[in-house]
Amino acid sequence: MRGLSKGLALLIVAGALPAQEWQIDSAHSSVQFAVRHMMVATVRGSFGKINGKVRWDPANPAAASVEAQVEVASIDTREPKRDAHLRSPDFFDAEKFPVMTFRSTSITPAGPGRYKMAGELTIRGVTRPVVFDVEGPAQPVRGMGGELRTGATATARINRKDFGMTWNRVLDTGGVAVGEEVTITVDVALVQRPSK
Repeated sequence: MRGLSKGLALLIVAGALPAQEWQIDSAHSSVQFAVRHMMVATVRGSFGKINGKVRWDPANPAAASVEAQVEVASIDTREPKRDAHLRSPDFFDAEKFPVMTFRSTSITPAGPGRYKMAGELTIRGVTRPVVFDVEGPAQPVRGMGGELRTGATATARINRKDFGMTWNRVLDTGGVAVGEEVTITVDVALVQRPSK
């Protein structure tokens, strides 16, 4: 779905940070999604396993880059049968396409503490352009191990059919079981560990 990555965020680091590489902290990051169900409710879920890296030069934001990968099998909507269906060929086809990816192509300021991050999102082997609205990052803090930590949030909307996820069911009352538009929210924690 779209919006892979605070994140795929996805995941900008503030201008106060040095021009170095930051790693996505998978244990404290997630990709969430929301889609209409039965035309009356919104179903939400998340992918718990995301990793990747961010490079950021405060003197040259246009040179920043983001790469993120999400493990499709880590999907969780709090309903095992639904999760199994989403992993099936009807949707993500997780066995054949186990990873979703995002690679930024441009990052531009969009107001105080905000950016527009354009990039290429790949789901089920299909790559489409997407633009994330990025908020953040948080003021970096020093962790207990001496590492620097920060985070950001990125949001986007995609049409799942653009990525080959066309399954649906027509309802007796009209409409369809699953909406086409998917909202993606990426909450990403970034870490920069001290050199050894």
